Amino acid sequence: MGRADLQLHSDLGDGLSPPEAIVDAAERSGLDVIALTDHDDIRGSFQARDAAARSGSDVAVITGMEVTTRSGHLLALFIEDEVPMLRPIAETVQLIHQLGGLAVVPHPLSYLTFSVGERVLRELAARPETQVDGIELRNPSYAGRVRATRAEWLNEHVLHVAATGSSDAHHASLVGSAWTEFDGTAAADLRRAIEARATRPAGRRWTLKEHLDGAVRQQYRAMLHDPAKRVWRRYVRGGTKG
Repeated sequence: MGRADLQLHSDLGDGLSPPEAIVDAAERSGLDVIALTDHDDIRGSFQARDAAARSGSDVAVITGMEVTTRSGHLLALFIEDEVPMLRPIAETVQLIHQLGGLAVVPHPLSYLTFSVGERVLRELAARPETQVDGIELRNPSYAGRVRATRAEWLNEHVLHVAATGSSDAHHASLVGSAWTEFDGTAAADLRRAIEARATRPAGRRWTLKEHLDGAVRQQYRAMLHDPAKRVWRRYVRGGTKG
């Protein structure tokens, strides 16, 4: 079975480690595939992919990002273009699919971070064109596992999409602490497994020390530095288009 970590954050966003260090950590962790998914910013995933190619790494890098929708965060995987932030989630799912990507819900139902809730997931599942492709059912953080049992029930009885696992690591030392298992080792194998709903989440929980390590600096980046950067990039892009 292959192993993929589908939610990672670099210092181009609210993480603490550069993309190159994340690729190195993925190699040390024995991962086959990773997705670097900075908030509303695809650049880090391109840098990670380039770094893996330069070093001849065995780790395949999926390009993607964590999109902020009006209803919560959404992972956009296997995309080459940036997905705009702050749009309705149904519209965002459709756009991800139009770009050739897959939409996966991270830390579902969580009240400790900006997450997609049960009502919205039920609404998306009611229409084939807005159904997500996967839901993260293994996340080692407190925020990621606070509603895990309910999310598992919802997927089993309502959504019926691929179950994934991700570390949601914001610094390199936690890369690979949770993962998605799939048949094969390549990125294409992972995609087929997600589409066939044949993945399995796995991993461990973070310790309290791991939660606190770098927490102050990371929260500063998450609450102040990274949102300001994203708003500025959105403003500049809007001005350029105008």
